[in-house]
Amino acid sequence: METAYYPDTTASASHEEKTPHYAATIGFFDGVHRGHQSVIEQLCTLARERQLQTMVITFEHHPRQVLHAEWQPQLLSSLDEKAELLAATGIDKLVVLRFNEAMAQLSARQFMEQVLKHDLHVELLLTGYDNRFGHDRTTSFNDYADYGRALGIEVVCGQPLDVEGQRASSSLVRRLLAEGQVAQAATCLGRPYTLTGQVVHGEQIGRQLGFPTANLQPDDASRLVPANGVYAVLVKIEGQQHPGIMNIGTRPTFGGHTQTLEINILHFIGNLYHQKITVSFIERLRDEQHFPSPEALAEQMRRDAEQAQAILSSYPNHYV
Repeated sequence: METAYYPDTTASASHEEKTPHYAATIGFFDGVHRGHQSVIEQLCTLARERQLQTMVITFEHHPRQVLHAEWQPQLLSSLDEKAELLAATGIDKLVVLRFNEAMAQLSARQFMEQVLKHDLHVELLLTGYDNRFGHDRTTSFNDYADYGRALGIEVVCGQPLDVEGQRASSSLVRRLLAEGQVAQAATCLGRPYTLTGQVVHGEQIGRQLGFPTANLQPDDASRLVPANGVYAVLVKIEGQQHPGIMNIGTRPTFGGHTQTLEINILHFIGNLYHQKITVSFIERLRDEQHFPSPEALAEQMRRDAEQAQAILSSYPNHYV
């Protein structure tokens, strides 16, 4: 898959006859969930029928971050992760828009004419069922189709995907994760939700209880962290998966107030400080809770470890 940043890269008009022409779709594609994957499958089918190459157009940063600097997103994937997931769909080209104030002022028709038609050589545009672009956000699919006819761009409306009775969307995945429903979120994503970061020093409370933990500091502060609670997780260390339990919360048994992300990697011996690890959330075990004593917490952690081991021993690791 070729990746290009726009507006840095444009085709030369003098070589237009050698430039491939594309069937494209545009969106933020946060998480590249099953709904996104379905749209891209539709795109590939249309491209084959019309003998066009496939292009996915996304954004370097969420447009709302450019328009409202104080807005803090809760992202499901970094740009690098998104590119990797999109590459796995088999598309020919990924274009990353460097959204700025000038681009924000373009109407939908101007965007289609200047960016899609002239610069990116798009001949077919597949829009999501609820997708809108251009500063005139009240435009509809019929407007896009009218603009396309005038510009020589075929505009097709993509079909949405329902997963277990719910419309697959990034907002659905965020809601499920915010509720701690990581298994349901994985069903919508088509894979477990992950967090990547460095192991940093903590207060070593887990070690004192007989459960040494790795404190995770996510690489991206704008990345969504699932709801407080205890989870069965798989931890990737230097390419190898290890079973574990993860506690997200404030450690109420010890009077804590700051959220921490602590992982006990089962049966693992080694120094992880400053290493990068990736945590895949498989299943929620329980809420975080206050225990009457450290001993009572340690006993519950032993039960958590047994439950997590049972869940993870039968988990299909090829999905992770």
